[in-house]
Amino acid sequence: MQISILKGIFSNDLPDLRESYPMNLMPEYQPQPASSGYLRPAEGIEQFGDVGSGKDRGGILWNNILYRVLGPKLVAVTSGGAISTKGDVGAGVYVSMDYSFDQLAVASSGNLYYWDGSTFTHVTDPDVGTVLDVIWVDGYFMVTDGEFIAVSELGAPTSFSPIKYGSSEADPDPIKALLKVHNEPYVLNRNTIEIFENIGGTGFPFQRVEGAQIQHGVVGTHACCVFLDTIVFVGSGRNEEITVWQAQAGNAYRLATKEIDLLINAYPESVLSTIKVESRITPGHELVYIHLPDRTLVYDQLISKKLETPVWFQLNSGLSSTDEYRGRSFVRAYNQWWCGDTQSNYLGRMSYSKGSNWGVEVLWRFNIPLVYNEANGAIFHELALVSISNDDTDNLNSEVLTQYSQNGVNWSMAQAVSMMTPEGRNKNLTWLQQGSMRNWRIQRFYGTSDQKLSFIRLDARLEALTA
Repeated sequence: MQISILKGIFSNDLPDLRESYPMNLMPEYQPQPASSGYLRPAEGIEQFGDVGSGKDRGGILWNNILYRVLGPKLVAVTSGGAISTKGDVGAGVYVSMDYSFDQLAVASSGNLYYWDGSTFTHVTDPDVGTVLDVIWVDGYFMVTDGEFIAVSELGAPTSFSPIKYGSSEADPDPIKALLKVHNEPYVLNRNTIEIFENIGGTGFPFQRVEGAQIQHGVVGTHACCVFLDTIVFVGSGRNEEITVWQAQAGNAYRLATKEIDLLINAYPESVLSTIKVESRITPGHELVYIHLPDRTLVYDQLISKKLETPVWFQLNSGLSSTDEYRGRSFVRAYNQWWCGDTQSNYLGRMSYSKGSNWGVEVLWRFNIPLVYNEANGAIFHELALVSISNDDTDNLNSEVLTQYSQNGVNWSMAQAVSMMTPEGRNKNLTWLQQGSMRNWRIQRFYGTSDQKLSFIRLDARLEALTA
């Protein structure tokens, strides 16, 4: 029998059956006789130079130059990784960045800074207030202090007027973030989202679009991102548990599955308010990253549409399922994807040729769905994991391991097979005499990123035991 490998099952002590998503493996859609999809190694992160000034806090591409905030410094990064400092933006965690035709804006540690390519400026106008977030829209830099929205003067980005303040008043909840879609500013509050349009005038030039209010808000300033022509955010409405939403044209749709909700709501809101959500569009994939403290959850919208089921997977930077994924703030520059490291002063570049993260091998793992034989038992004579690998001979001494569980909580001893198989690139990893089941069973497989394996399908040779 053929068994699906794109997502699996596990159980817990409640008891409850829960979905298990592949770890450090990306589901791919590729209809062919063997299966409709397969699992391939997730991109690794290639370490690229010690930048020295501090951990990465965000980045952007402006005028074909990669800019990043490293510790307290705004820097420019060349294609070869050379760093040049442009100014000091203060200490903190994540920054917000956007640009106009002639200014790059950075919101950092409650302050607003500009870089115009030659001059670095700290905005000291007292009317700008505390800056939590910044966007550029219709010639204005728009900022928020969590209570009001303010815009700069046209043609004078360092000047802010007290008569050009607005507010998001449909609900008395604090403003958390600003985003722009289709040149319309979205004001993301804790429990609601409001969309504004430019109506001009001498006062605050933006007006709320009536009827476009969304009754769910974002949990933190960086827990949201623009994704294609929509906004994806982690948050909730009044009296709701926190989940993952996709908002477009005044409506919000839930992206999270039950399992994603359970994982997210395991953290208190004080922790979730500090997370980062971001997106990447790559060949064959439309990805949203939910960076949690001990893992990153990734949603693939394009593969979900093709497979007609929500497709999620998990990333970790280590040999444990609870090791933090260290890549942050992805920026496409110089024909590569660049990112920062949460644990060191390094920049990184995404790489399919390397499975490791920052020089450290990572664990891959996947579970299969529940195997059931109409309440009867079965003997597992053989399991064959149909795989392909590259031509790297360095991994031939490594092993792929499997375990099984008949309750989803307790697992058997691991059994290994060697990568030293005679098929070359085509590797059928085979386990014989895999015991029996009395009712149902779950199987999981795991190894390390140095093995460079993609998994096409799992075949099982079973002998049914009838009552």
